[in-house]
Amino acid sequence: MRLTVIGTGYLGATHAACMAELGHEVLGVDVDPDKAAALAAGQVPFHEPGLPELLAEHTASGRLRFTTSYAEAGAFGDVHFVCVGTPQRADSEGADLTYVDAAFAAIAAHAAPDALLVGKSTVPVGTAGRLAQTYDTEVAWNPEFLREGFAIEDTLRPDRLVFGVGSARAETILREVYAPVLATGTPLVTADFPTAELVKTAANAFLATKISFINAMAEVCEAAGGDVGTLAQALGHDDRIGARFLRAGVGFGGGCLPKDIRAFAHRADELGVSLGFLRDVDAINMRRRDRVVELTRELCGGAVLGARVAVLGAAFKPGSDDIRDSPALNVAARLRLDGAEVNVYDPEAMDNARKAFPLLGYAVSAEDALRGADIVLHLTEWPQFRALDPERAAALVNRPNIVDGRGVLDADRWTAAGWRFRALGRPAPRGEKA
Repeated sequence: MRLTVIGTGYLGATHAACMAELGHEVLGVDVDPDKAAALAAGQVPFHEPGLPELLAEHTASGRLRFTTSYAEAGAFGDVHFVCVGTPQRADSEGADLTYVDAAFAAIAAHAAPDALLVGKSTVPVGTAGRLAQTYDTEVAWNPEFLREGFAIEDTLRPDRLVFGVGSARAETILREVYAPVLATGTPLVTADFPTAELVKTAANAFLATKISFINAMAEVCEAAGGDVGTLAQALGHDDRIGARFLRAGVGFGGGCLPKDIRAFAHRADELGVSLGFLRDVDAINMRRRDRVVELTRELCGGAVLGARVAVLGAAFKPGSDDIRDSPALNVAARLRLDGAEVNVYDPEAMDNARKAFPLLGYAVSAEDALRGADIVLHLTEWPQFRALDPERAAALVNRPNIVDGRGVLDADRWTAAGWRFRALGRPAPRGEKA
C-alpha cells in the first residue's frame, strides 16, 4: 500500500521506517524542511537503537521518502497516519491539540475522498469523534504503545494492536496495513473511538500508578525501617500484581507519562469524573526527586554548598537521549541552585542536556565525572553505570558517598569497597563506615 506519515518526530520517523519494513511505500511529511531533509539523507535526529540502519536501508531503496508538501502527500497516499505531538498546554494540565488539528486539516484538504486518516497521537478521549464529524474523509484511531529504546520491536512485534474505527471498511484497510504483523499472531482489539483513545491513556495511567505505588511504599519503608527492595520482590511473586514496574527509585519522567496522566485527569474533570488519584501519583513521583536531594544533603553533612556532585545520567531512561522531564537533570539543576558544583555524564544525552541546562558541568566519561567528587548520584540506569567497579570508583572520588536513585546497584559490594551507600526505601547497609 501507499502510506503517508504526518509528523516525523520520534513516533512518526519510527512508524514511517517500520511501515516501509513491512513492505509499504511510505512518504513522511513534516513542516520542518531541515528535519525532512535530514531524514531523507538517512540521519536520525534522536537516539533509537536500530532506527538509523532501518531508515538508511529504506531511503536508499526508494521505498521511504520525505517531503514538506501536503499536496504531494494527499496525491501519494491511500492511508494517512497522523503522528504529531500533543504536549501539555501552557495554561492547564490539558493536552495541546494544536498540532493534531493542524495536521488533520492540512491532509484532509488534499486527501482523496476515499482515503483513510488515522490518528496515532495520544489524545484526550473525544478527539477522534470530533475530527470524524469535522471532515468528509473517514477517520480511524490506532494508538501507539512505543517504549523508547525498543520502538522498532514495539512497532513490528507489538503486544497488541488497537483499531478505533467507525466502519468495517476502515477496519479492513487497517488489517491490510498491518497484515504482516497480524500474521504473526499479534492480538487485535477493534473498538469504538472513545475506547481506542482510552486504551493508551489508561495504560499510561496504570503504569505510572504502579511506579508511584512502589515509591509510596519506599516512603513508608524509610519511615518504618523496612526494605522496599525485599517488599517489591515479595509482591512481584503474586501473579495478580507482577514484578514489572515495581522498582523503587527517583521516579518516571520523559515526554509521555507525566504529561499524559495530567491530561487524562484534566479530561476526566471535563467529563465530570474525578481521577484525583492520578494527581497523587504525580505528586509521589515528584517527591522522590525531593528525597534524592535530601539524601545528597545528608551525605554532604547537611548542605551541598561547594560540594562536588557527580550525576550519572541525563536521559530520563536508558536506551534514549530524551531529557524531557528527566529526574536526573531536575535533581542536578536543583543541587546547582543550592551551590553545588555538578558534573553530569550520560552515554547518549549529553548534547540535549547541554542545550537545556547550559550552566551544569559535563564530563567526558563516567570516570571523569567521578574524579574528585564528594558524592555520586546514580540517576539513569545505563548498563555502563551498573558495571562500574566500586573499588576503582573509590580511588577516583574525594569522598566515597553514593546515592543509588534507581535501586539496582549492589549495596553490599559498594559498602565493602568503603562507600557510604544510600538507596530510596532501603536502610543503610550494615557495617557501613561512618
